[in-house]
Amino acid sequence: MHFIDRYPIIVTPKLHECGRFWERHLGFTAVFSSSWFVLLYGEGETASLAFMSPDHPSAPPGPEVFSRKGMCLELQVEDAKAAHEEALARGLPVTYPLTDEAFGQRRFGFHDPSGLWVDVVEQIEPAAGYWERYMVA
Repeated sequence: MHFIDRYPIIVTPKLHECGRFWERHLGFTAVFSSSWFVLLYGEGETASLAFMSPDHPSAPPGPEVFSRKGMCLELQVEDAKAAHEEALARGLPVTYPLTDEAFGQRRFGFHDPSGLWVDVVEQIEPAAGYWERYMVA
C-alpha cells in the first residue's frame, strides 16, 4: 500500500468548535471544512487530524460518537517548557501542568472540545533505574 496521508477522524457534533480550537491554540490549518467534516494540517503538514459529524451518510461503518475514553493524541516537541509558555499565552486551557515525569518525559496536557486528551511531550532522561522493573528478563 502507498499512503497519501494517515489521520484519525474524531466523530463529534462539535467538529467546527474543534477545528477552531486546533487552529487557534495549536497552529493547525483547516484545509477542508464543510457542514459535516473538517480536515486540518499541522505546521509543515507534519500531522493531519479530522473531525466528522456523527449524522452524515458518508461516515464509515463502525465509529460511534467519540466518548473521551481510550485515546490520546501525543504531540512531541523539542522544548516542552517553551511549548507550555506558548500554549498559555494563546489561552489554551491546560489542565495537566508542565511536569517532569520519572519515566523520562516533560509534559503538559489538555482536552480539546471533543474531549480528546492531548499530551504535549519532550523526551528527557528518565530517573535512574526507573525502567529496570519493567524490562523482561
